[in-house]
Amino acid sequence: MSSEDELSREWTDGCGKTRENDWTTRKERTSLGEYNQLPLQDSLEASAEDTTQLLPLMETKLYKRRWVMLFIFSAFSMSNAFMWLQYSIISDIFMRFYNVDSLAINWLSMIYFLTYIPFILPVMWLLDNRGMRDVVVVGSAFNCIGAWIKTSTAHPSMFAMTFFGQFVCSVATVFLLGIPSKLASLWFGQQEVSTACALGVLGNQMGIAIGFLIPPILVPNVDDMDELAHHIRIMFYISAGVATVIFVLVIIVFQERPEIPPSQAQAQARNIPPEDYSYMASILRLLRNKPFMLLVVSYGLNVGCFYAVSTLLNRMIIEQYPGEEVNAGRIGLTIVIAGMVGSLICGLWLDKTKTYKQTTLGIYLLSLIGMLVYAVTLNLGHLWLVFIMAGLLGFFMTGYLPLGFEFAVELTYPESEGTSSGLLNCSAQIFGIIFTIAQGKIIDKWGTLAGNIFLCIFLLIGSVMTGFIKSDLRRQKANLQTEVQTASVSTFVCVTQSQRWDLHIPLGRECVRCRPDSAL
Repeated sequence: MSSEDELSREWTDGCGKTRENDWTTRKERTSLGEYNQLPLQDSLEASAEDTTQLLPLMETKLYKRRWVMLFIFSAFSMSNAFMWLQYSIISDIFMRFYNVDSLAINWLSMIYFLTYIPFILPVMWLLDNRGMRDVVVVGSAFNCIGAWIKTSTAHPSMFAMTFFGQFVCSVATVFLLGIPSKLASLWFGQQEVSTACALGVLGNQMGIAIGFLIPPILVPNVDDMDELAHHIRIMFYISAGVATVIFVLVIIVFQERPEIPPSQAQAQARNIPPEDYSYMASILRLLRNKPFMLLVVSYGLNVGCFYAVSTLLNRMIIEQYPGEEVNAGRIGLTIVIAGMVGSLICGLWLDKTKTYKQTTLGIYLLSLIGMLVYAVTLNLGHLWLVFIMAGLLGFFMTGYLPLGFEFAVELTYPESEGTSSGLLNCSAQIFGIIFTIAQGKIIDKWGTLAGNIFLCIFLLIGSVMTGFIKSDLRRQKANLQTEVQTASVSTFVCVTQSQRWDLHIPLGRECVRCRPDSAL
């Protein structure tokens, strides 16, 4: 053995003894918000062992065209949402034009809810197996076809055909409601994914806002049936023209996903072999996920209440303020515009704080308070007060929509975002049908106050259920785990190469004492 080898061995033994006596500690983050004080020796050995089992840090990149994808999808969602409400917001006019009762007009909106329930499972399968682009293309095609069918129905005898056109448009809804969280995860980084999801939902809310505002302006309540048919026909042609332009944009511009993933969580999800994924197994895992199932029910209660309020808004306003069809649309617009602001603020807040459960529960409770205040003030005879209370209600109730999507993705990672969003929306559609029919019957018998109190009861139930959801933020843990692992490996290599055994600076910075002889 050479003298150099002996010297190296002696130094190593001495260093080992020093390490045994050196109980200098460093903080190692084990989970969200938790730190353990570990001896440096144990920490480094654990880091070395973990690196053999864990995935390496993967390349990520954000593309500017992600905003184009989000804009095109939002435009498609806006077009479809507009056609959802273009009948119910002027329900008294269409009841007279088609000579049908209020329930028939309500079904022109509720068909969106009913269609979603049987079609969501095959569409989720299509999303998982064919991808997001194919789903958006097919959905925008249905939206366009349904809009053109309705252009031929501006005649009192064509109610059945206009119902069929609305049914075709409702099929498009099945293809779009689960996309915002999927698109946000595929295209946007960890620090902007919640904001992107909120903006995706914002497109749908913008369509609802236009659906509240434009139909009362385009279709005035005139007595002449020919003139009324002319105004209805113009509204239908505008809808069809916009849907056609959006369909062409989807075909030409919309893409599936970027070449390089935007986040570590998405990079790890891409590395899951296709043969390891089973659609039915994924559904069963989600159904056995207790926190997620609590969210499914509580989300359905909240959004179902919003659907009922939106569908019956014209009826509630006209009952208390006769002849105010235009203001009924403006009140609906106020609800949605306030909700758009709420959605955006909630998305930015989640990206900054990652407090998913706290924010969701807080917004849920404020939705309950907003609904109570709105119910009490609606029949006081002050229309300006109704505008203010409706805006308060919309800020919280509509602002809740993206929160549910993002919380669901956190609770179910690495399951498909489209699958979790689809189950949330399915719950919302079921409760939307139940609440719309039940509240309509209650309003017929006991008035609007009783109908709104009925919704408040279920919002209270949903608030309690939200409080019982265990906050298991799996996607955040996946991103954090990669960062912590990389930091641990960097520190270990730095210590080994520099032959220093003291505290070191985290990943991304040089160790001051090791800089002269480190090759990092």
